[in-house]
Amino acid sequence: MAMAMSMAMAMALPNSQSLKASPVRNLYSELVYVSSSVISAFSRFRFQAKASMNFTCRLKSNSVYEDLPAVGEDLPPDYEEWMPKKDPKDRRRAGILLHPTSFRGPYGIGDLGEEAYRFLDWLQETGCSVWQVLPLVPPGRKGDEDGSPYSGQDANCGNTLLISLEELVKDGLLMKEELPKPVDADRVDFSTVANIKDPLIAKGTDWAAERFILSEGELKNQFEDFCRDPEISSWLEDAAYFAAIDETLNTISWYDWPEPLKNRHLSALEEIYQSKRDFINIFLAQQFLFERQWQKLHNYAKMKGIKIMGDMPIYVGYHSADVWANKKQFSLNRRGFPLLVSGVPPDAFSETGQLWGRWGPSKRFCQVDFLSCPLYDWKAMERDGFSWWIRRIQRAQNLYDEFRIDHFRGFAGYWAVPSEAKFAMDGRWKVGPGKSLFDAIFRAVGKINIIAEDLGVITEDVVQLRKYIGAPGMAVLQFGFGSDADNPHLPHNHEQNEVVYTGTHDNDTTRGWWDMIEQEEKSNVLKYLKITGEEDISWALMRAALTSVAQTVIIPMQDVLQLGSSARMNIPATQFGNWSWRLPSSTTFDELEPEAKKLRDMLSVYGRL
Repeated sequence: MAMAMSMAMAMALPNSQSLKASPVRNLYSELVYVSSSVISAFSRFRFQAKASMNFTCRLKSNSVYEDLPAVGEDLPPDYEEWMPKKDPKDRRRAGILLHPTSFRGPYGIGDLGEEAYRFLDWLQETGCSVWQVLPLVPPGRKGDEDGSPYSGQDANCGNTLLISLEELVKDGLLMKEELPKPVDADRVDFSTVANIKDPLIAKGTDWAAERFILSEGELKNQFEDFCRDPEISSWLEDAAYFAAIDETLNTISWYDWPEPLKNRHLSALEEIYQSKRDFINIFLAQQFLFERQWQKLHNYAKMKGIKIMGDMPIYVGYHSADVWANKKQFSLNRRGFPLLVSGVPPDAFSETGQLWGRWGPSKRFCQVDFLSCPLYDWKAMERDGFSWWIRRIQRAQNLYDEFRIDHFRGFAGYWAVPSEAKFAMDGRWKVGPGKSLFDAIFRAVGKINIIAEDLGVITEDVVQLRKYIGAPGMAVLQFGFGSDADNPHLPHNHEQNEVVYTGTHDNDTTRGWWDMIEQEEKSNVLKYLKITGEEDISWALMRAALTSVAQTVIIPMQDVLQLGSSARMNIPATQFGNWSWRLPSSTTFDELEPEAKKLRDMLSVYGRL
């Protein structure tokens, strides 16, 4: 009897051939049958006269169950309502690139105060759902780094120049009458800003950080929790000691420190703590105040439905707490001298390549070129389970909803330049950590939302690694019109899992780019975009980006404002005059309502609201 029932049921089940023309073939292909449960499954069948045969089937998702009729039977009356559901992860979206230093503000630099909140309000009005920022690390203040967020003194600390003095007044840590006189500056002068804000935030007697340390109450309890958090303390303590020693000795780099401090002897560090305890406590308080203001702003963005996309340079500077406290993780000799430094071979920005952290052979080198970014000792990192990278990723996840990793290609194959070389072109390619790094990260922290900056020389191993981890790559429209139809930056070659830019922080503004390109390339642009030369090129390129199949589009704020080259954020391979652009003093977000409406209309047309 059991055999007869089994045979009867097998005859009733639809086979693969009959499903080729069946409207339910896609669902059926997902079914998972277990042969040992055939008999028991048959007992769930319900036969009804002149009605469809229904059966319960289990889908691979382990959470969805459907009653489906047999092949040839009538489908339910609501069949036409069985519309496919879009996965929220596939939502098309758009965002704005604008670093906080570029906000207007009364003290020569943008900060995490009122203007940042006004920007998020305006961003919501545009329909954009992403805010991209550059690295939030404190820019190095030695060696003429000139405010670069890519030459930071620490990979995990926050830039305390972004702390809002007005927010400190709200917290009762400053008095309103103690605020300095407003400074009207069209561009950021980082030295001037430091001279204005540092004394109020940290230095001197009875100012914000010191008042905070001496205070009691809930804010102080939050500070103590911050310092005890293992994901914070794992890097914060090293950063505090490094800053204390650096402030005491004031040498060119940690390489010149006395050997006990250079090599972190416990007795030497204890002496520093005893002699610089107040400095260390104030340093910790500053980082807490930055964290508090940033997370408050981050939470406001979440409330507005806006995700913050951060940015992570792949390498860190030599004169940093990261290298000093983790020497074995970097390509250094026994004395701490860099063996290999980072850079890229000759490219569109430099005929001799780029030595990251240096600015060309004309620069006078010191005994150790502390401005260079040393390479990682990937074999040592792997033996240590990539713990340094895991901590860095955890920190980024705490700060951002997602983040871009600059120079992602370095994880597959990286350009290694001998430290004594004067030009990056003297380097060679070496094998990167590849999948092993990301497997370790995934095991430690789970899923991470990263964007792979895959511009420049992109070989097949880079593409395969990016696909292996499921990270979107990048396309930049300004790079699309100087060659042929196979150019990957042209919209018809974009991929769904990609982030498309009109230009990045390293590009000229679209207006500036348009003014500089040759006539042949201009003709290519006009032909491709089907516009006349009279139309505004900034918004035309924005529209082209928004039409792309790519899930995410990021537009620099300068393009929304149709600004020229004077508003450019950075010129690669140059040292001075970068990172200082601010929104024009005549521009307020209240006055940008027309731009918000125009952008929102475009996002609506191309399904990005």
